[in-house]
Amino acid sequence: MSEKKIALVTGANKGIGYEIAAGLGALGYGVAVGARDDARRETAVEKLRAAGVDAFGVPLDVTSDQSVTAAAEFVERRTGRLDALVNNAGISGAMSAEWIQDPTTTDLDEVRRVLETNVIGVIRVTNAMLPLLRQAPSPRIVNVSSSVASLTWQADPDVDVGPLMSIYAPTKTYLNAVTLQYARRFAGTDILINAVCPGLVATDFTGFQGPRTPEQGAAVAIRFATLPDGGPTGSFFQDDGVIPW
Repeated sequence: MSEKKIALVTGANKGIGYEIAAGLGALGYGVAVGARDDARRETAVEKLRAAGVDAFGVPLDVTSDQSVTAAAEFVERRTGRLDALVNNAGISGAMSAEWIQDPTTTDLDEVRRVLETNVIGVIRVTNAMLPLLRQAPSPRIVNVSSSVASLTWQADPDVDVGPLMSIYAPTKTYLNAVTLQYARRFAGTDILINAVCPGLVATDFTGFQGPRTPEQGAAVAIRFATLPDGGPTGSFFQDDGVIPW
């Protein structure tokens, strides 16, 4: 079993996920780059290695039971344990040119597709990786959420939460609720699990619109993936503090 701390980041071949992997690697973690696209995954691994990161690729489609099971078996053979899991992979679902998802015209198949990645995929990956996380002395799980998940802010007319996002936003609210359920389950253990918001980051996910760089967006996930013992659990954070549920 490797003595080096090991982190798995899903959706790590580009954008925020790649920068989370790079940041953890810079801190000395061995980084498993989870991604479903073979070419993009290997390109990311090569780039990380060129920067001095101990990185290796893990074929991983979070929507597939078979893929996730195979990924867990691969990581087990490679490292024997997992110190941090960052559930970063996510999709927005189809939107209008104005970035609107209108609840009155919601495509139910699209709802199911986004739920499969943003919520069910997180549960699938987390449960598959739990045996490996339990082999580590201080396991950390980070779920990458969004401020649009905040029901408090969504219900406050004085808070600008952006356009209607009737598919994406509720899936992140659901993800937050799932995070709380895991935190309750892990209460009294060494496993800390939190949801984090990277902010509006200029990546292909946002059409490269947003005031924050991928590096800036990755910072909060890196911080919570490396929490010291006794740190918060079952919380929802952005860079400058707690986001209300």
